[in-house]
Amino acid sequence: MIIDFHTHIFPDALAPRAISEIMAKIDHIYEPANDATLSGLMGNMDDWGIDASVALPVVTNQSQFRKANEWIAGVQSDRIVRFGGIFPHTDDYKRDIDFVVGLGLKGIKFHAEYQDFVVDGEPMLRIYDYALSRDLILLHHAGFDPAYPKHIQSTPAQFAKIARAMSGGTIVVAHLGGHAQWEAVEEHLAGSSVYLDTSMGFAFFSQDQFLRIMKKHGPDKILFGSDAPWSNAGAEIEHIRALPIPEDDKALILGGNAKRILRI
Repeated sequence: MIIDFHTHIFPDALAPRAISEIMAKIDHIYEPANDATLSGLMGNMDDWGIDASVALPVVTNQSQFRKANEWIAGVQSDRIVRFGGIFPHTDDYKRDIDFVVGLGLKGIKFHAEYQDFVVDGEPMLRIYDYALSRDLILLHHAGFDPAYPKHIQSTPAQFAKIARAMSGGTIVVAHLGGHAQWEAVEEHLAGSSVYLDTSMGFAFFSQDQFLRIMKKHGPDKILFGSDAPWSNAGAEIEHIRALPIPEDDKALILGGNAKRILRI
């Protein structure tokens, strides 16, 4: 079973504008693999043999909160695992987390750059603690984002602090722990309790570096992810399949670990 733990979709009417705005922010440095709609994502999944994908919304203001979560909750496909989102600067994080839980969503996506918060600040630690107590999985963007090249608020050392502060639950740190910060991942984050996803990775870090991080962190805590539509999931899968590691470890990374923590 192959599970892509890191994808993004938008309502059909909103997707063209979302793609256009994000592409402008990142100066068109990536070529989208699909049109950011549900049908576009599922077409890629069919092409590349992906059994399920985790869809992650990013709520960038409080006015989006209810509508974004209700939309993702209404996505009708047994191949889409739906996460929700909250706006970190909400006036009532417990109310908003309870709303996400009530919709049956399995986790919350955070993006410190797009949502403008310090990832290991005390207010956020309270939010994480409550969300984890409600049995939600937390998934964080980590490291460099081309839309905010001078505005990194999510480093491997910060996530290591979060891992030490939390008493349980599942936290996933994207981009193998910190995009373009993989030396710091090796130093601070590898070997911690968090999961690392591989999204937007193999085109940027070396195979040797990935293998060092995997050896220190353990293949049982690494998740295949693409960051679709911003990365080609088929190419990411082929990179994993070509790794000089046991087939059982490849199976864990491609879907076994995700199946376990998603309980599917």
